[in-house]
Amino acid sequence: MKKTSNAVQILNRKFCKDSENREKVEQFSLNIQAAELIYEARTTVGITQQQLADRIGTKQSTIARLESADYEGHSLKMLQKIASALNKEVCILFQDIKTDETKLVTK
Repeated sequence: MKKTSNAVQILNRKFCKDSENREKVEQFSLNIQAAELIYEARTTVGITQQQLADRIGTKQSTIARLESADYEGHSLKMLQKIASALNKEVCILFQDIKTDETKLVTK
């Protein structure tokens, strides 16, 4: 088996021998990705959590929660609000799990 330093791949190898654990790791991975994307988009624009919150009509604590890897409530509607406030758009990809080949891109 090929060595990796990718945390999600390591978790998959160690804990995903059954489907329940695999689903938990996949969901956690999606939460991390969403949080990182929000953080990166906001900081690239150069605004604070409070400034983003003001732009979308919410509280700074909501933005902090959305940028947390532990948060499980990301919604497409909120992601679209954030993207719009940062002059960006949300893109959704469906990728083949085994080859990472992109199957569908929606903008």
